[in-house]
Amino acid sequence: MIPRYSRPEMADIWSPETRFRIWFEIEAHACDALAELGVIPKEAAKTIWEKGGAATFDVARIDEIERETKHDVIAFLTHLAEFVGPDARFVHQGMTSSDVLDTCLSVQLARASDLLIADVDRLLAALKKRAFEHKHTPTIGRSHGIHAEPTTFGLKLAGFYVEFERARERLVAARKEIATCAISGAVGTFANIDPAVEAHVAEKLGLSVEPVSTQVIPRDRHAMFFAVLGVVASSMERLAIEVRHLQRTEVLEAEEYFSPGQKGSSAMPHKRNPVLTENITGLARMVRAYALPAMENVALWHERDISHSSVERMIGPDATVTLDFALNRMAGVIENLLIYPERMQGNLDRLGGLVHSQRVLLALTQKGASREDAYRLVQRNAMPVWRGEGDFLTLLKADADVRGYLSDAELEDTFDLGYHFKAVDQTFARVFGES
Repeated sequence: MIPRYSRPEMADIWSPETRFRIWFEIEAHACDALAELGVIPKEAAKTIWEKGGAATFDVARIDEIERETKHDVIAFLTHLAEFVGPDARFVHQGMTSSDVLDTCLSVQLARASDLLIADVDRLLAALKKRAFEHKHTPTIGRSHGIHAEPTTFGLKLAGFYVEFERARERLVAARKEIATCAISGAVGTFANIDPAVEAHVAEKLGLSVEPVSTQVIPRDRHAMFFAVLGVVASSMERLAIEVRHLQRTEVLEAEEYFSPGQKGSSAMPHKRNPVLTENITGLARMVRAYALPAMENVALWHERDISHSSVERMIGPDATVTLDFALNRMAGVIENLLIYPERMQGNLDRLGGLVHSQRVLLALTQKGASREDAYRLVQRNAMPVWRGEGDFLTLLKADADVRGYLSDAELEDTFDLGYHFKAVDQTFARVFGES
């Protein structure tokens, strides 16, 4: 995790202090269940909660023990015994390290998911607000980066809104898939621990029971989780690139907010660069990069190996922290986005009416021209305008072949900008519901 791209609440989920506290809770809840089953004394379970719950785990001390034991869970249990005393012998009864590590990772990923879902909610709120502000603001739609036909800026944002609704649904599903608990002992057979212990710990931690944990929780769950993060990041990058394009000097239909005192370039004082969305584009690349090693973790040897462990120690914090930061930055960009309707209209008019070519084509076919002839007539008049040699409507009116099908009034009707927006209300109703 890089502090520059970390928000405290998400980073805290991955801190050693939080991890050790979750490890303790897993062990202590397991002790409660073992006590109910009569495997360990109830007073011992009570002591473990009282002394361990009040403890402040010393990360440096645990690291010191691990340097000798070469085992992180044993180092933690040894440190816990320093607080609990003799009753510590009842901790970890019938359990294996993966029971603690995998269940803890599930808790951390579930908590991280909750923050990411809240991040998406903030972005959705920003997109909805700005979409309604510019529901009927005309702008040019582009295909291949080239002017195509008119749309509205609100429709652009509404499209991103539904994409992030899907992102939210995927995150909710990913959270459910990852939030499982495994307390099944060596090779997952429950030989030395009752399944009731697993059920109890799962309930206390807000997890579901892993149906079969071959000593580890199957890593297809984690692969899906990180793949979803990658898809969400890709959607965010698509939105970031849209803003970056719109901020280009030649376009300048919208731009990131430029705060008082902000500097755009160390060399050129006039610069206002899309630095936030460029940053988001880079961060999205990193989040996607974490999906591949998660997929490679699926194929572990037999009931378990630890080839996944080093990977997850990196990608768990890095992917969630990075996406959390980027989503919040993206929400801020949309909330504060500077939007220029006059520039949008100017760009719409830039091609001298060529954006209405399809309507002229269709009008000609409806008057009896073959599609091939209609296309030829429209393109014949469009190409000079593309080269800056006249106005499209004027050239069409002067073309005798076109006039053989369409009157001046009929031609003028095909240039009605409002025609393109007749379904805007219907589309918004689909996206946001009836208002």
